[in-house]
Amino acid sequence: MTAPAPTASATSTIDTAEVAKFEAMAAEWWDPEGKFKPLHMLNPCRLDYITRQIAAEFDRDLAAPRPFEGLRILDIGCGGGLLSEPMARLGADVVGADAAARNIPVAEVHARQSGLTIDYRHTTAEALAQAGEQFDAVLNMEVVEHVADPLAYLTACRELLNPGGVMVCSTLNRNPKSFVQAIVGAEWVMRWLPKGTHDWRKFITPDELFDLLHKAGLEPVDRTGFVFNPVRWDWSLSDRDLSCNYVTTSLKPR
Repeated sequence: MTAPAPTASATSTIDTAEVAKFEAMAAEWWDPEGKFKPLHMLNPCRLDYITRQIAAEFDRDLAAPRPFEGLRILDIGCGGGLLSEPMARLGADVVGADAAARNIPVAEVHARQSGLTIDYRHTTAEALAQAGEQFDAVLNMEVVEHVADPLAYLTACRELLNPGGVMVCSTLNRNPKSFVQAIVGAEWVMRWLPKGTHDWRKFITPDELFDLLHKAGLEPVDRTGFVFNPVRWDWSLSDRDLSCNYVTTSLKPR
């Protein structure tokens, strides 16, 4: 007999100290040379993976003008909207949610300037789940390593999905290489991010994340690495190298 899927706790998994870090950087979301430069550099690679996973699950043609028309997508931890806006351009009905209140007006202003309609909200995954919100896809990118209770958070994300829905979740592996690249390199040497943005102890290995996804009631179907090339100064996808940044796809059972 299959055990019932866990239910998200009514208690928020938000880590207030983590939220405060990103609120302090809110105004810089759309500056490609600012504190979010690493995300601007990574974004094309993230979008390549995300769009292909969603298109495959819902049988959409990415060459079509608005391939995600009719899909409702949640960008949880949306920040300034770096992923929400491309999803809206692809035709999706997008909700961008963030626990950092100062991110929302930044995202709203940029969306208006871009001629896009996006439903931005200062809220949490737990609150959306409790309100009965449902989505075809959840983008959960670089968030799980910042929450207080990863399992409760992922459970809330599962509750937000329609049966057969897809969640794309990325995070950072926990090993010496990730400490050197994400902490020493990005924060201490290159100063792309303020010191203390990441806590290496909260990084999650791919096996740990797959285990959490299973426990949350999801079916993991893919994991892929985001690999930075310091010679070409760009990112690429790898099915072998998950040593630092990586991304997963999981499905909610029908």
